[in-house]
Amino acid sequence: MNWQIRVSPPPGTINPHLGRRFDATGHFLPENGNTIVCQLIEDSYSEAALLDLRAAMKALPEAHKMAFTAISSWHMTVFEGIIEHNRDSTHWPKDIPADAPVDQVTAAFVQRLDEFPTLPPLRMAIREATPFGLSLEGATLQDEANARVWRDRLSEALGLRTPNHDSYGFHLTMAYAVDWLSLEALPKWKEELEDFTDILKQRVEILDIARPALCTFSDMNAFRPVRPL
Repeated sequence: MNWQIRVSPPPGTINPHLGRRFDATGHFLPENGNTIVCQLIEDSYSEAALLDLRAAMKALPEAHKMAFTAISSWHMTVFEGIIEHNRDSTHWPKDIPADAPVDQVTAAFVQRLDEFPTLPPLRMAIREATPFGLSLEGATLQDEANARVWRDRLSEALGLRTPNHDSYGFHLTMAYAVDWLSLEALPKWKEELEDFTDILKQRVEILDIARPALCTFSDMNAFRPVRPL
């Protein structure tokens, strides 16, 4: 989806994350779950480049409408896992009761990953800088295929397959829109992010990320590894 539609929708459109993921001031709210991610390597060249992107975004018009995540939380999601408020049959393991505590599901996932196969490392490149962070893709067609294999194998191991399993877009989140950007602000955001996309592609050939790990979270600002893969 075009990112401009997600930050400047028609008037009256409800922000689905407001009041659940964050409040109107941009403060992140409790939101328990687990996920399998590749965390950005601390003090890496990639982190330095993204810090420059973050600073540029914060200097743009209406940047106060964005809730920026903690730098230490930056990661690429490989497989979404579960989140406490979304327990329908398409987002929760079918063989685990829908009212099970998140910790119980995490414990089951840890056990199910004990015999997870060794898969190729994930080599991801930057597709585009957006107001939310980065849109990512495999560095080569084979790397993209490898990333999809990771999702398929994790789905099989964990007993969970969401409706967007095949269409899922790899990304690294740096911010969420608390309020919609005005139409007047969009051209400057578009110009700046297009320029920064070119800069980032020159600076970061392969994103510096760790191998995937099952992590738990209590909000969108911290992801604690509990089972490396």
